[in-house]
Amino acid sequence: MTATNYSFAKPHFLGIAGLNRPEVESLLELADRYIELNRRTVKISDKLRGLTQINLFFEPSTRTQSSFEIAGKRLGMDVINMMVQTSSVSKGETLIDTAVTLNAMHPDVLVVRHSASGAAELLSQKVDCAVINAGDGQHEHPTQALLDALAIRRALGRMDGLRIAICGDIAHSRVARSNVALMNLLGAEVRLCGPPTLLPSDADRWGAEVFHNMDEAVTGCDVVMMLRLQNERMDSAAIPSAREYFRFYGLDRARLAKAGKQALVMHPGPMNRGVEIDSELADDPQVSLITGQVEMGVAARMAVLDMLVSDRADSDRAGDAP
Repeated sequence: MTATNYSFAKPHFLGIAGLNRPEVESLLELADRYIELNRRTVKISDKLRGLTQINLFFEPSTRTQSSFEIAGKRLGMDVINMMVQTSSVSKGETLIDTAVTLNAMHPDVLVVRHSASGAAELLSQKVDCAVINAGDGQHEHPTQALLDALAIRRALGRMDGLRIAICGDIAHSRVARSNVALMNLLGAEVRLCGPPTLLPSDADRWGAEVFHNMDEAVTGCDVVMMLRLQNERMDSAAIPSAREYFRFYGLDRARLAKAGKQALVMHPGPMNRGVEIDSELADDPQVSLITGQVEMGVAARMAVLDMLVSDRADSDRAGDAP
């Protein structure tokens, strides 16, 4: 199973910046096909059999790390989750020394999440294998944007011409940055909304219309994406209280009614229920794509792994042939 009439030429997957529309659409088409594989009883492919994937997560993760692990295993890879808390990193080893050590083990792909913006790109300069950015600081989270686009396309049939509001803690969100770039690339109109304390000073240069009023931001939208308040990254004075935040920037059914009649709801997770989004709305399968986003995550990450390293697997097998 490979993308039709297209080969992904880049050695790494570090961000949406630098990708072109044919590359993104090829990834989405391939991910779409992997959804069908993932819904079978037997979900294993041997496409990347014999290759090695190391997941190197310096920050806590449930959805991203587990979906990368499942994605690699379903493609037949040997997958190692490196426990950073019990590794030499906890003894003071630098990121570069860790990269050199892992590189000596000859992995084929390194999946990296790190609190420092640019960490994945730095590692890509120090290793011989492909590097995938699973989230770096407040910079990018490109596979999240890819799976979000996949969920929207499957639900609404397109991205071109859609109006999408991304609301909440924009300032600390690598998800928002990657999504704005990808949605613009695919022809959507993007809006950003949040209190002034949670909007970056350069938000008006992201290629999205900026709002401070939530009701105005969601009016006429096809999709409303809520973002988690990243309390671990912010000053406690950024919002007055969770109750006040929900009053002005939380999403409930009454506020969603201001959007289009068929408007859909998204959230990359984990959710702070009753702070960013009302539970009843989040759990309503008629409007919520949130569970679907989790499913799309495995397929999207399978597509990225396939496009990045399948040529390596194919060339090795050809070399083994008599």
